[in-house]
Amino acid sequence: MNNLNKKIIILTGALGLLGKSIAESLAKNHAKVLMLDIKNRNEIKKIKDLENIKKNLFYFKCDVTKINHLKKIEKKIYHNFNRIDVLINAAAVTDAVENRPNPKLSMFENFSLKDWNKSIVGNLNSMFLCSQIFGKRMLKQEKSSIINIASTYGIVGPDQKIYINRNSKQTFYKNPAYPTSKGAVISFTKYLAAYWGKRGVRVNSISPGGIENKQSKEFIKNYSSKTLLGRMANTSDIVGVIKFLCSDESSYITGSNIVVDGGWTTI
Repeated sequence: MNNLNKKIIILTGALGLLGKSIAESLAKNHAKVLMLDIKNRNEIKKIKDLENIKKNLFYFKCDVTKINHLKKIEKKIYHNFNRIDVLINAAAVTDAVENRPNPKLSMFENFSLKDWNKSIVGNLNSMFLCSQIFGKRMLKQEKSSIINIASTYGIVGPDQKIYINRNSKQTFYKNPAYPTSKGAVISFTKYLAAYWGKRGVRVNSISPGGIENKQSKEFIKNYSSKTLLGRMANTSDIVGVIKFLCSDESSYITGSNIVVDGGWTTI
């Protein structure tokens, strides 16, 4: 996909597990990747093959839930790059609220409004703000693209059984805020695609399945048994679809939610 050459791509959540893989792949394809993240820039050192691609990576420390942060970054970006070809909304709140000694705290009956709001703000409000602030500029171009990262849990309800260990104990419960926010991401994508379509902005979402990342062997086995391909995703499985949506090869695709889940939602 050589038509990524010199594209200006904003990537939020750029220093997360998926974000780093996206940044690496886009930079290798000669795109200019503007990396927005609240994490320290030292995380960039964990990107593979950094020496060969660092000229295409540009880091901006930013809290994407804060309007004032985003407006300052937007001014810097347009001063230095003068356009945005693609916005990838990949920032998200992790399941840290579930990784507690007492799994009952993540049960719906016990889930706090504070944790609910944290997920909604991080997963949904940030996407709204980035799309609004950067999108206003993107509207002035002939064509541009927004890609929102959703989840299979925005399509189907979480299967709480996969979080049971070999001793038949529930290690934690998938909280109610995460799937709710990701379902809203899919709806927001369709809204924005319809709203901005005739002004040259394509908007799509991707719903990845679970990505293998040092989880317990029990969890990987439980999750994999529910997919048609018998395994969890690798980041490369998701990145390929993102590159396609960034490219001009997807120029007639908008308003779509592309599911990359190994068949999880098929049965």
